[in-house]
Amino acid sequence: MRFTYAEAMTDPSYYLPLARAAEAAGYASMSVADSLVYPRESDARYPYTADGDREFLEDKSFIETFVLIAAMGAMTSTIRFTPFVLKLTVRPPVLVAKQAASVAWLTGGRLGLGVGLSPWPEDYAVTGVPWARRGRRMDEAVEIVRGLTRGGYFEYHGEFYDLPPVKMSPVPAEPIPILVGGHSEGALRRAARLGDGWTHGGGDPAELDALLARLAALRAEEGTADRPFEIHVISPDAYSVDGVRRLADKGVTDVIVGFRRPYVKGPDTEPLSRKIEHLERFAETVIAKVDGS
Repeated sequence: MRFTYAEAMTDPSYYLPLARAAEAAGYASMSVADSLVYPRESDARYPYTADGDREFLEDKSFIETFVLIAAMGAMTSTIRFTPFVLKLTVRPPVLVAKQAASVAWLTGGRLGLGVGLSPWPEDYAVTGVPWARRGRRMDEAVEIVRGLTRGGYFEYHGEFYDLPPVKMSPVPAEPIPILVGGHSEGALRRAARLGDGWTHGGGDPAELDALLARLAALRAEEGTADRPFEIHVISPDAYSVDGVRRLADKGVTDVIVGFRRPYVKGPDTEPLSRKIEHLERFAETVIAKVDGS
């Protein structure tokens, strides 16, 4: 089992020392949140809170995802960084491929590219991307990012994107794992068909078993059940040794843990020292015992 430290919507100056502290404590990776803009008016609902409220996002600081990963990567040497998740459909996939390949190369392959659909229609409006058929657009974007980041000439002819044979350099020595996020049937099937893993978005813990079962069934349908596949989840079970073992028995490869509830209005008032205490205490009481068993 691998452990991912999650912290978001906090003082941006905290991220570099938190990355160093998480690496020293034994976490395998650190998640990186992604957000573009906050609209003044919107009737969109957030899919991972009970009431769908999104007002907690107003005035929260988000450093651009690849910029933040590059900065943290320069200050660390082993910890991996996982966007949670990059809103791929509102970005040009060729540009994402260039950014991902560059970051992966600079960090020695320490990028797990979590990708998903943006749930906000406003993200599509301000980037000039149609909201309609965003799922199919996502499929094509994943294929392009994977093809370009593996090196050599790559061409693509789809409904939304048309690329002549092109290549980019440098690319990382090993392929970048693409981890597909989302709970919908389309997202699960996309993960099973195109992904190197799936990223759980949290929510009702009782739904996790059903999601894992459906993912397994779709991987069998798509003929991908035998290839390496990462499963990243958020679960109360992640906070105890016995719970981690239960998750491992279900096929989970990575657990995502955080130590505060981020979905609250207003600034994060927890000091950096307290955040480091939390992540270190978890490493001592759970990670060390799981790794030592």
